[in-house]
Amino acid sequence: MGMKHGILVASLLILTLVVAPAGAFSADGLLILVDEDGDADITFDYTLSWIERIAVFFKIAEPEQELKSALEEASGAPVTVTSAKSNVAEFSVLGFAKVQNTDDGVVYSTPALDLTGAQAMLDRYWFAPLVQADFSPKKAVVRFPDGHEETFSSQSTIPALTHTIP
Repeated sequence: MGMKHGILVASLLILTLVVAPAGAFSADGLLILVDEDGDADITFDYTLSWIERIAVFFKIAEPEQELKSALEEASGAPVTVTSAKSNVAEFSVLGFAKVQNTDDGVVYSTPALDLTGAQAMLDRYWFAPLVQADFSPKKAVVRFPDGHEETFSSQSTIPALTHTIP
């Protein structure tokens, strides 16, 4: 870490301690689009406080990496970050849902998602005490290939779901 970077981080820290209103990471929306082969595109919208924006800007924190790890842990499938901006991250998950052909139709089973894993990762950062993180999306939607949706409000855990398409 260069001298300039060290001074910058120190100044940020002092600035933070002086101003010290706790920042907030809040999850606004989570959209999980399951496609016919069981892959999923996941969009996570969130709001970052100014301190996190600074941290993200200097690559001290990367919310999309925390979310990627939490999604991988939950789904047991490889997750690719397809886009990461300061307020939205998009992921592609291969084999997110299990797909079974039965006499009743095609059965899609999605894994339970626990976003508290991302919260635990965030807690490791030096600025964690300054940040109030809420990983419970105000609205989470899981949409199946036939357009059927399950919606959850302000939950940090999304249950495993099963949906049959006749």
